[in-house]
Amino acid sequence: MAQVKHFLQFKDLSRTEIEYLFARTRTLKTRHKAGTLYQPLKGKTLAMIFDKNSTRTRVAFEAGMSQLGGNALFLTSKDTQLGRGEPIEDVAQVMSRMVDLVMIRTYEQGIIERFAKHSRVPVINGLTNEYHPCQILADVFTYIEHRGSIQGRSVAWIGDPNNVCNTWMQAAGILDFEVRIAAPAAFAPLLDTAQAAIAKYHLDPCDAVRDADLVTTDVWTSMGFEDQAQARNSAFKDYQVTASLLSAAKPDALFMHCLPAHRGEEVAADVMECPNSVVWDEAENRMHTQKALMEYLLLGKVES
Repeated sequence: MAQVKHFLQFKDLSRTEIEYLFARTRTLKTRHKAGTLYQPLKGKTLAMIFDKNSTRTRVAFEAGMSQLGGNALFLTSKDTQLGRGEPIEDVAQVMSRMVDLVMIRTYEQGIIERFAKHSRVPVINGLTNEYHPCQILADVFTYIEHRGSIQGRSVAWIGDPNNVCNTWMQAAGILDFEVRIAAPAAFAPLLDTAQAAIAKYHLDPCDAVRDADLVTTDVWTSMGFEDQAQARNSAFKDYQVTASLLSAAKPDALFMHCLPAHRGEEVAADVMECPNSVVWDEAENRMHTQKALMEYLLLGKVES
């Protein structure tokens, strides 16, 4: 059996593959906007396993698979024997004999790694505590769509250095741009040698944002850390992206947020709706980039 390609971390794809996906995303998005029917995955089935709730991930994958002619199955751990303790390895063996592609949105990265190791079909990381590669595919594509190549640019991450931030750093290493992380000292990221080459930590958010090309953030309390919400809100209170903070970036700097947003916490309401905000394009592009990803994992490079 040929080796199966998975997308569990952003670095699982090479720069050439990622650039292909961006070009393919543009084609698929243009085709969709024109109302052109394109169904290369007719007869294919995507299984979506959700241990964590989602709006954008579920809708983007389900609608995207439908547009490509395939079918999507929505499952939670309660809907399967996973919820009753069946080993992940066994579920992977069985499920991958029945479907063509699996997307998993779960907690520890190790869960999805174990599943992929025993899967006969491609597995996609829809989010784990450690990484969110599909989000950054959409984010980088959105930047390219609005401003051109991200190579040599600077991305300011304000707030919790979470799974999305981790993935921004992976993308920076592959696509050659800089990440500046602003967070309280207690949440300062521990950067390894490779990360330190492309990411810099700043205690003061103004230092991170100054002359940046893109400013982005996320909720201060990610799923699974709700018991820390009060402490996190207190720790991050000076790290809200406001219009004043955004003004320190380049005049044409974009603002992004992977959503859902807590207006008045990590971002001011007026920033979400400001002219430089592309959060709604960013959200829509989850569907288009994931369509390109699913097509590539199942069919390889497509010329049409």
